[in-house]
Amino acid sequence: MNEFAAYEALLFVAGEDGMTLYNLAQLTKSTPDHVKVCLEDLSERYLNEESSGLKLIETAETYRLVTKKEFSAVIEHYAKSPLIKKLSKASIETLAVIAYKQPITRMEIEDIRGVQLSSSLHKLKLRNLIYEIGRIDAPGRPAIYGTTDYFLDYFGLNDLTELPELEVEEQIENQSLFSEELEF
Repeated sequence: MNEFAAYEALLFVAGEDGMTLYNLAQLTKSTPDHVKVCLEDLSERYLNEESSGLKLIETAETYRLVTKKEFSAVIEHYAKSPLIKKLSKASIETLAVIAYKQPITRMEIEDIRGVQLSSSLHKLKLRNLIYEIGRIDAPGRPAIYGTTDYFLDYFGLNDLTELPELEVEEQIENQSLFSEELEF
């Protein structure tokens, strides 16, 4: 295994939290001194490699991968544009069911919607609108879903009590097909 690639992969996965020398050494079964030498080399590679948009920084004894300053304009453009297409009608319907009925399992959502929806759930999780709250202690240990804080931000809500009231369909009494009784 290429140790530079291992450090790079770990730092990528750690994201903005970054990792300390000690954490990297533990995970790669190395010493902090060896990791430091490797990270210094990796940092030089990033700085000298024009085809890379990344650089390695150290702050508060924590190492992080960040983008190079010269890419700030394109990063800003990305941040202002929608991450992906608007939510599909199916995703919005699935999200509404979860928002109003949470905590809820996939099977319960499918029963309400009448369709299979594993791809909708996956897309909503990728967009950080829903998350897996836990699992039910039942056969198959089905996941229980709920909405995230980002869901509230996305729809401009302070909390779930601000969700609009659901329209209740009027109960239609069983009526006779004929308004008058027929005599035979």
